[in-house]
Amino acid sequence: MRRSFLAALALTLLVGCGRRPSSTAAPPAATTYGSAIVVSSGDKQVAATGALLDQQLVVQVNDAQGTAVPGAPVSMEAVADVVFTPVAGLTDSSGQFTTSVSLGGQAGHYQLTAVTRDSSGKRIDVKTEEIALGYEQVVGQQLNNQYCDRCHNPESTPERVSNSDNLTVKPHPFTEGDALNKLSDEELTAIISHGGPALGRSAEMPPWGYTLSKGDIQALIAYIRAVSHPPYQTKGLVYAQTR
Repeated sequence: MRRSFLAALALTLLVGCGRRPSSTAAPPAATTYGSAIVVSSGDKQVAATGALLDQQLVVQVNDAQGTAVPGAPVSMEAVADVVFTPVAGLTDSSGQFTTSVSLGGQAGHYQLTAVTRDSSGKRIDVKTEEIALGYEQVVGQQLNNQYCDRCHNPESTPERVSNSDNLTVKPHPFTEGDALNKLSDEELTAIISHGGPALGRSAEMPPWGYTLSKGDIQALIAYIRAVSHPPYQTKGLVYAQTR
């Protein structure tokens, strides 16, 4: 019985050693090269730590005239726990390379880098930014979607019609770091709890202190800090280092 177990274990280890992760497979050889790379879509997304982004990241390789280049090499770089599927390949017939992105396990702003090479082998890259939310920030995102987004997000969607245009004083989007980063957590707490007049601001901002708990307000502020552009400067992680 013991010999049978050891034999089965040895066979399993041999099979396992023969496997290679798909991300390490060599990409096809490039057939053409460009002179620029740009982001087409998928940047500035927000998701929970470790989550797969809703939209795929799409980059495009162009030549010196701005024309898309099919068959050009592209590879992705980021901190080790960010996962790209695929991590490298060639641009398609429209000159674009598409990859799915799963963010790392630490909350913060992640810089992702898409790299191509010109015909001389010179590196050309473009950086994108995605945001990973921790647990408290995810709670804040949910509260924002329920109570705040209708006024603080000027963009309407089929699921949500924005009320921003109906207000005399336009509310700051929570991504507007140039304005909101100047306010302390205490000031944001006062405005959310007691309404705009608490700090001499618009009376169209209602008080939410009877609706939201102190923990809710803290979570909402954590979310506002997480999504601000430029990033809110904290003592913790702001940008994860690319390798």
